[in-house]
Amino acid sequence: MASEKRQLFIGGESVPALDGRTTDDLNPYTGEVHAVVAAGSAADVTRAVDAAQEAFAQWSATTPSQRRGILLKAADDLETRTSEVVNLMANEVGGVGGWAGFNVMLAANVLREAAAAVTQPIGEVLTTETPGQLSLAIREPLGVVAAFAPWNAPVILSTRAVAAPLAAGNTVVLKSSEDAPISAGLFIADVLHEAGLPAGVLNVVTNAPEDAAVVAEALITDPRVRAVNFTGSTEVGRIVGTLAAQHLKPAVLELGGKNSLLVLDDADLDHAVDAATFGAFHNAGQICMSTDRILVHQAVAEEFTAKLAAKVGSLPHGDPADPGTVIGPVINPRSAERVAALVAEAVGEGAQVRAGGNGSATVLDGVTPRMRIFQEEIFGPAVIVVPVADDDEAVAVANDTEHGLTAGILTEDSRRGLALAQRIRTGIVHVGNQTVDDEPQAPFGGVKSSGYGRFGGRWGLEAFSATRWVTIAGGHGHFPF
Repeated sequence: MASEKRQLFIGGESVPALDGRTTDDLNPYTGEVHAVVAAGSAADVTRAVDAAQEAFAQWSATTPSQRRGILLKAADDLETRTSEVVNLMANEVGGVGGWAGFNVMLAANVLREAAAAVTQPIGEVLTTETPGQLSLAIREPLGVVAAFAPWNAPVILSTRAVAAPLAAGNTVVLKSSEDAPISAGLFIADVLHEAGLPAGVLNVVTNAPEDAAVVAEALITDPRVRAVNFTGSTEVGRIVGTLAAQHLKPAVLELGGKNSLLVLDDADLDHAVDAATFGAFHNAGQICMSTDRILVHQAVAEEFTAKLAAKVGSLPHGDPADPGTVIGPVINPRSAERVAALVAEAVGEGAQVRAGGNGSATVLDGVTPRMRIFQEEIFGPAVIVVPVADDDEAVAVANDTEHGLTAGILTEDSRRGLALAQRIRTGIVHVGNQTVDDEPQAPFGGVKSSGYGRFGGRWGLEAFSATRWVTIAGGHGHFPF
């Protein structure tokens, strides 16, 4: 099959990189070239920002109904392209059909939520000490926003990266992932442009992996870029956040997680096994919210672990294009080698493989805090089971990490679950559910090394707008001199 060829999207047009370079976009299951895309440079970033800056004045002045109409049409159009996304994600990121369908559903709802937010109040009337004066706090768009989208939930996260900034009246330059240049960037630009988004309002730069740092730095440091949002690893997020801070630009950073699922002694174990399997192995564990550690009360630990191992061992692996596949490939050989090394190192230090191993979905127990897999984000098809003596130890272990994105608590006593939730230091916690959940109207983000700022609902609009104080005098004031 001939490889698809895609160019940069700048100023409403598909254009080649200025120096004509391209880069291969590989299928992670076959290793074959799925597409060839333009390899943008710092000079291409500059012309993308040029286009965004030029489009800002007109876009920020559009009426709320115009912006809302475009976002709603894009949401409807996106849903009609579900089969295209299923094919694209299978070939570009190894995503199975159910995961791709979820990407479409949630991304469409992200657009609808952004559309709804367009007509929400943008300010408030303030009290004032000056007689006859009207005092206002008004939210206004920032200008050009730099956005970075990762490969793992490409349609969701590229949509989330641009929807709130666009709804707030900003223009955007989106740098898509090197591992998913189409589904994490160019695809959503196609959808929005076809829905009527004016030229230059959204621009997408793709690049070769070796140019990622230079391209990102050029985008963040351009003085016309007024805010940054990044979803990805904590390691890269530190660099992005540092650059943004050096140039006095606000940033929303949604980074990695070491997410714990607490299984208490009163939990329904069959439900807990199903929940844990989904939380740990959906999209082969390649979700920022994936369950990395299952903290189980000792009284039920062995029964739970045996049932979990049996279920995980039966999960179908293989070709993501096969509708029966539950666990597809990880994104690239480097990631596969990293996960395998974490598992092998733990086993070498005394952990036991209860299911899988050798690249398949893996359940480990006998893991201790000194092992790397206990502390490092796995981001692949593996999970560790850690017995705990009681609720207090479960909380202590859940908090024993530099990360703080999400957590789940499985118990039949919601009051007990809520009490524990209040003690766990994460940006998100789900009582009665596992760690993976997302709704576009909810505040989404973490604490500690999982980042700062929030996507979703009114919090997303606030992140990509500025508050101004405006007063209107009621007459001629009295001045002391």
